[in-house]
Amino acid sequence: MRGGRRPRVVYSPKVRKNRNSRGKHSFEIAELGDGQEEDDHTAPTKKKTKMPPSEQRSCVPSSNAEEILEEKLRSRILHNEEEEKELEANHGMSQSYFRVKEGNGPSKKSVNKISDIGVVEEQELREALAKLIPKHEKEQADLMQRYRTCYQKWKFQLSCGFGLLFYGFGSKKTLLEDFANSALVDGAAIVVNGYLPSVNIKHVVFTIANILWETKKKMKKKKQSASAKQKKTNGCTHPLSSNSLEDLLAFLTGDEELAPVYVIVHNIDGPGVRDDDTQLTLASVAASRHVRFLASIDNVNAPLLWDKQMACMQFKWWWLHTPTYAAYTVEGIHVPLLLAATGAVKSVRSAALVLGSLTPNAQSVFRCLADFQIAHPDDQGLAFHRLYTACREQFLVSSELTLRAHLTEFKDHELLNWRRGLDGQDCVYIPLPLDALTKLLEDLSK
Repeated sequence: MRGGRRPRVVYSPKVRKNRNSRGKHSFEIAELGDGQEEDDHTAPTKKKTKMPPSEQRSCVPSSNAEEILEEKLRSRILHNEEEEKELEANHGMSQSYFRVKEGNGPSKKSVNKISDIGVVEEQELREALAKLIPKHEKEQADLMQRYRTCYQKWKFQLSCGFGLLFYGFGSKKTLLEDFANSALVDGAAIVVNGYLPSVNIKHVVFTIANILWETKKKMKKKKQSASAKQKKTNGCTHPLSSNSLEDLLAFLTGDEELAPVYVIVHNIDGPGVRDDDTQLTLASVAASRHVRFLASIDNVNAPLLWDKQMACMQFKWWWLHTPTYAAYTVEGIHVPLLLAATGAVKSVRSAALVLGSLTPNAQSVFRCLADFQIAHPDDQGLAFHRLYTACREQFLVSSELTLRAHLTEFKDHELLNWRRGLDGQDCVYIPLPLDALTKLLEDLSK
């Protein structure tokens, strides 16, 4: 009927879907109380509440709202369970690193040793390397032929006062010596092998000064008559009469016109010449007016040997990239092989450096033990009381406490070890082969 009243709804939610300004739907719930009609035009609602967006989705005008809510709760619970499982798994992995699984018992300690590996002896390894067939000989020969076309250019750079520094992969010993024999024939040439363990730099400067002195005498012979030359020579002082390195270097910096002396240093970054004093002396030699300097390097850190003053003002390096790809046969003969059985043995040089820093009495005690080990190579070592008796007879120690202090110092520097002898006594021995031990004693005697 038109004028009849609609039935009243008590606390029944009514969902109204409105469209907001952004085009999205929002929902409103209206509650009707007693005496209120549903029609908005005849009876206004008691209260309208706008729900936040996070709760709007749950208020859908459908019968499965509770099912959707249960589904969300179920998915949230599953997600939390997965996170807990992941955390437990990570915790279990970290714990399993530090503990052994139950039932397996304690872990067994391996009895394998590095010394059990079948590493060959150094001599055997070097013989095997010598039997290797060289490769790419034709390509290396073509490369050397290409470098020969640059000899005159390199000689001109030397005459301009520069020092030539050859770098690149491969041994450059053959290249520098061929360059000296082919192009540097207008003066004497001195070769310094920097790859050797030790180089007497004073002897090098002495040789250069001697060559310049002989050249100076020959030039005066051409300019002077025989009688005048005799008088002049008698009044001259030979520079080699002085043993001072400073006097020899001062003679090299003379102003007289003399034939040049070519100094060729193989591996100027080698172990024999890489110390500061030797580098300073070589820089002074290279800065001499009568010396023309050539050198080669093979270490990537070689430029760290010189500061700006030495590199630019004394050596005056002209860098030449000359890779030859040749084997370091000669340069590597003094380098210990990594694959050889020398890992547990102290080198002679290291032992000599350590002994050089000890007191004379300590060196004498070490020599006493070394002499016994050389004389009795088959023994397990020398018993402590026998070593004490031998040192006491030579007045090296006054008590067992002093001897034990020396042995402890040797032990700290890994110069000796202890082991049980055949008679059950503790014996000391030097962990060096007989040839190395003999060489060490010779170095200590110098």
